Amino acid sequence: MTAPRGAELIRADHLTRHFKIGGTLARGTLHAVDDVSFALREREIVALAGESGSGKSTVARLLARVYPPTSGSVTFFDAAGAGKPLSALRSRRDALRYSAQVPMVFQDPFSSLNPVFRVSHGVLRALKLHRPELSAAERQAEAARVFDVVGLGAGMLGRFPHELSGGQRQRVGFAQALATRPRLILADEPVSMLDTSIRIGLLNLMAKLRDEEGVSILYITHDIASARYVADRLIVMYAGQIAEAGPIDEVLGAPQHPYTQLLLSAVPDPKAPPPSSEAVAAATGERGEPPKVIDPKPGCRFQPRCPISTDICVKITPELKALGAGEVACHVAQSGAEAKAFS
Repeated sequence: MTAPRGAELIRADHLTRHFKIGGTLARGTLHAVDDVSFALREREIVALAGESGSGKSTVARLLARVYPPTSGSVTFFDAAGAGKPLSALRSRRDALRYSAQVPMVFQDPFSSLNPVFRVSHGVLRALKLHRPELSAAERQAEAARVFDVVGLGAGMLGRFPHELSGGQRQRVGFAQALATRPRLILADEPVSMLDTSIRIGLLNLMAKLRDEEGVSILYITHDIASARYVADRLIVMYAGQIAEAGPIDEVLGAPQHPYTQLLLSAVPDPKAPPPSSEAVAAATGERGEPPKVIDPKPGCRFQPRCPISTDICVKITPELKALGAGEVACHVAQSGAEAKAFS
């Protein structure tokens, strides 16, 4: 039985991942993800948005247990609401059970499928590994079912990857994830390499999996327009930290953080006036410096690019605090001032 929307599914607390870089004489620490906390609930799509290097894909890989966290924790809740930290998943059985419930769909549909095998291979292999109680005939029937669900049809099972378009290959990725009876799918920019004309079909598929299959999705993206179309909630990351989070309509309707305003100013809208010179300058990197994520100093990491920063922004890292219907990590917004940086 699927839990009602709103039941907590997975929670990250102060999640941090650092990487050592450089040689012996120039050793440094890359702060890919720093002190990130959020929760995902049953039957919802959460968009995790930000520019390249913001840490959003690293968050997905931490949830998928590709990387262990440097510090912090991730807790996964079963259908009864009992939580278990991922660090406690020590046996192979526990690890397989978790990977079945939290599979990942990757960005590149052209390299995620083995060209030697038919596209049925990955689905049948996932079924054999994660659902060993099924017979060979039952596995074949289930593979046909999930291909139907994702809009491919059972007739596609015998095709090779080179016979499918990029959009069809990405649907195979969702079919492989769906075959393991997931509760949460980690979708790492699944439409970014597809033509604009076929992206809408994949976004509609994600909404269908949420509404009809009861699957939650963490949708990693840099595209605010697609996040607005499909997501229930939005988490905006910048330089390894959460800048703003909340219901998608609230965040995009009245963004509190200057970086969220910058992202919105860069979204093309034929009905809107052209962006201001400040927005264009920031979007093209002409205002301030790129974020420093190697051995960063205290202070707001967006401050060098922010036109409304104050002295406190240089010295103290803002904490993510509740503001209105969402949360924001901005000293100016938290002070009650109107944080309008880009319009």
